[in-house]
Amino acid sequence: MRIVSGIQPTGSLHLGNYLGAIRNWVRMQDENHAAGGTTLFFLADLHAITVRQDPAELAANTRSMAAALIACGVDATRSVLFNQARVPAHAELCWLLNGTARMGWLGRMTQFKEKSGKDREGASVGLFGYPVLQAADVLLYGATHVPVGADQKQHLELARDIAAKFNTDTGTDTFVLPDPIIPAASARIMSLRDGSAKMSKSDPSDMSRINLTDSDDQIVQKLKKAKSDTQPLPDTEDGLTDRPEARNLLGIHAALGDETVADVLTRHAGGGFGPLKTAIAERIIGVLGPIRDRLVALEADPEAIDGALRAGAEQARTLAAPRLAAAYTALGLAR
Repeated sequence: MRIVSGIQPTGSLHLGNYLGAIRNWVRMQDENHAAGGTTLFFLADLHAITVRQDPAELAANTRSMAAALIACGVDATRSVLFNQARVPAHAELCWLLNGTARMGWLGRMTQFKEKSGKDREGASVGLFGYPVLQAADVLLYGATHVPVGADQKQHLELARDIAAKFNTDTGTDTFVLPDPIIPAASARIMSLRDGSAKMSKSDPSDMSRINLTDSDDQIVQKLKKAKSDTQPLPDTEDGLTDRPEARNLLGIHAALGDETVADVLTRHAGGGFGPLKTAIAERIIGVLGPIRDRLVALEADPEAIDGALRAGAEQARTLAAPRLAAAYTALGLAR
């Protein structure tokens, strides 16, 4: 297996990022390495510039995100970690694939409609065409599998369509059609202040999320003040209907312990939220405490982070070169 996945460098990660994606990345990395496969993770800084970015902030966010991934367990001896901008083949292949992708395909992409809002004429060309870059990101490495959430299935289907049309148009087998990996346990973590909204860095209230850099005391305080309700905890999950905050807190507890909500309810049914919040805080500290300590140490040595990204990019460029060359050849382009 060759697995490829990316994440935009949006700055500090939080508990939702960790339980929803990063923990699964680390597990996939370890399992694929043990099976003799190759796993590539990239920071999607080229995708980030489809909207206006402050250059200094983008550079800092990219380094910070790399440090967080390493602290969470992404290991250069088991996977390849790099940022897109250090591997020009991503942009090159994107341009080559622009001749294969069709306007109608891109026009049906739901995320462009959501991100551009009512001002589609004011959106960048990059925002409209970034699914082609996403296709290049995975096709470039001959990815056999790509981990996707519900909101990314359409983009992987587009990548497969582009690969199939390119192969057919050129009469070659240049590109592998990647299959999706749907993580078996991908937790959806909601805001501590509103159980109906995802935990997000963009929320103006820092009390809505647990950051990977939060101290033990901050974690305890945020859990104490997390929104709940006045009813006792139910015996079964059926009793969580119309109780989003209760469901979220139980879900966090379950995800941290690799158990089900039903498992948690066997211990907390009939009780109040005080003991539950204390137990959740203890679990969060147990999981995130070591990550936070590694992250603090890494961020104190930015050159080490940059060195890791340079080394990963060198590996990625080597892996990308054969397929990029094959794409040029298939199109009749001399280099």
